[in-house]
Amino acid sequence: MTRERRKSLPAPDALLSRRGLYSQDAMAFSDAVDEPQVFHTITQLAEDLGVTARAVRFYEQKGLISPSRVGTTRVYTRREHARMQLILRGKRLGFTLREIREFLDLYDVDITQQEQMRSLVRSVRHRIDELDKQKVALDKTLEELLEIERQATDLLEGRIRPKRLAS
Repeated sequence: MTRERRKSLPAPDALLSRRGLYSQDAMAFSDAVDEPQVFHTITQLAEDLGVTARAVRFYEQKGLISPSRVGTTRVYTRREHARMQLILRGKRLGFTLREIREFLDLYDVDITQQEQMRSLVRSVRHRIDELDKQKVALDKTLEELLEIERQATDLLEGRIRPKRLAS
């Protein structure tokens, strides 16, 4: 396979738009089964995805991808490439490896992808709820820090006098 052919696959970040976030991945994953086999070495796969070969081996060790072997060389198909895109996106969005595994496993079991869609909606809703809670806590922390900064600046610039502690 030529380098130009591999470069024509979408980069993981190109699929991050809110619209079509799932559908483009699903199409890439589904197409991986229908398209003639395209093979990558671990180095090529890692380079295409912007990760290290060690990261690829880590996801293989965790059972999230399953490359074929030619002798001692790992050979990755477009299917593993698409799975890695899903894995990396899931990690960027804060999903655990367990959640990512469950999602990927649904590809193999449910050909209608209905259960997968329900699972995706549940997982995404849960993650949004977690992030909303973190945002509230972060906003409160920022308000407190800004107030401390304002008080310290006022004190340094002589706008307020230091309070003495009672002894």
